[in-house]
Amino acid sequence: MSAERWYSGISRLQWVVLAIALTGWLFDTFEGQIFVASMREAMPSLTSAEEKLNIPLYNNIALGLFLAGGALGGVFFGALSDKIGRKRTLSITILFYSFFTWMSAFSQEWYHLAALRFFVALGVGGEWAIASAFVAEVFPSKARAHAESIFHASGVLGTLLAVAVGTFIIGNQSLAVLIASAFPFLEHYTSSLSWRLGFAVGLLPAVLVFFVRLYVQEPESWKQAKERAKEDAAQRTGVVKDLFAEAYLRSTLCGVLLAAVGMATFWGVHIYGKDVLRRAAENDLVAKLIEQEPEKYNQTTDEGKSTIQSFLKEQTSPLKRWEMLGMLLVTVGLGIGQVYFGPLAQKIGRRNTFYVYHVVSFVLAVITFQFVHSIVPLLFLLPLFGFFTAGMHSGYAVYFPELYPTRLRGTGTGFCFNAGRLLAIPILFFTGWIQMQGVSLLTAASYLSVLYLLGCVVLYFSPETKGLELQS
Repeated sequence: MSAERWYSGISRLQWVVLAIALTGWLFDTFEGQIFVASMREAMPSLTSAEEKLNIPLYNNIALGLFLAGGALGGVFFGALSDKIGRKRTLSITILFYSFFTWMSAFSQEWYHLAALRFFVALGVGGEWAIASAFVAEVFPSKARAHAESIFHASGVLGTLLAVAVGTFIIGNQSLAVLIASAFPFLEHYTSSLSWRLGFAVGLLPAVLVFFVRLYVQEPESWKQAKERAKEDAAQRTGVVKDLFAEAYLRSTLCGVLLAAVGMATFWGVHIYGKDVLRRAAENDLVAKLIEQEPEKYNQTTDEGKSTIQSFLKEQTSPLKRWEMLGMLLVTVGLGIGQVYFGPLAQKIGRRNTFYVYHVVSFVLAVITFQFVHSIVPLLFLLPLFGFFTAGMHSGYAVYFPELYPTRLRGTGTGFCFNAGRLLAIPILFFTGWIQMQGVSLLTAASYLSVLYLLGCVVLYFSPETKGLELQS
């Protein structure tokens, strides 16, 4: 007789909660990834000629502020959801990240865009914490890991949406020219209109709030926790200080450090998988040029190097397509890796699954960045790279809600995931700084991949939650 399917007996209400949670996370991810898809266009258009050498630093400042905003938003909104409910707080976070992504389209200076990334992240960090706690509370133990993995893996669709916007809007200058010609008041912004339109798309998720308000109900476990808090002050909800009580200190420290490794490697390793394919395409173009006219494109002379750089600048659109293809391949692998984390964690345990993902991520990062330089092998390698380097992130949605009781679940989940963002900030600033010292982007990413091994050390001290019921 076959084992019972994980989804057997799941109610309509439970499916509705999962659908709304994953849709919110889909757009949540899009709001984060749209900056990644537009980095090469947005920051250069917002900086002066004298500041061009600082662009890597500015990009990392924007990424760092995004992580800081996510940390603050995750803690604040996570705790708020324990106090006023999942439904109301989820609506607030969605409106928050939608509005400020849309506002990013109107940036006039690089620091405007960087500052707005902070405000976008307030909503992004909060939404994930609330949604993951919500899903954990409405699904039974046998289905929780699967449902949480599906929830988190939906973020891949948000990244694919960012890839589509990057390809057909941000990377489509003819569209910008067409729109500017139709609306003369936009002519002044023709050169930057493409990436501005990409950010303007970020207003769309606000529509989701209507469905949250109409179809979602507060979980019974949260209602019961609120009743207990009224009767017993020791059972108070949403208090960050309680995460450091003796009963939860180990879980909190391990959760934060795991998330820090994941955040630093996501923004410092994973997102640069797309640049490997672009680099390979550039190398291929340069090799053909040298083969056709070796004297004109001589890489040993300053004149030859300048000529090659001028040619590559003329190839912006085709190189952007290679970059977006690389992002697509990595993202597809990421999605599969995140979906697979749940079933694997259900079989071999949460810690063992994290171990597998961390170790393989380190090996693949070094191979991808340092040893593979041709287009064809990268087409096969990048999905595998994405599978492991960010596939582990769905594990946070599976694992963190299991570490805390209902009265602290939103608070603890948000704190672990987003305090990890905060710890990752100086690492990203360091990465930007070493690039300014002449270290290549992909070499810097290789250095950061050592953090995956640090994650294995953290896992040694982490508690196992496989097979346990949620704490009430």
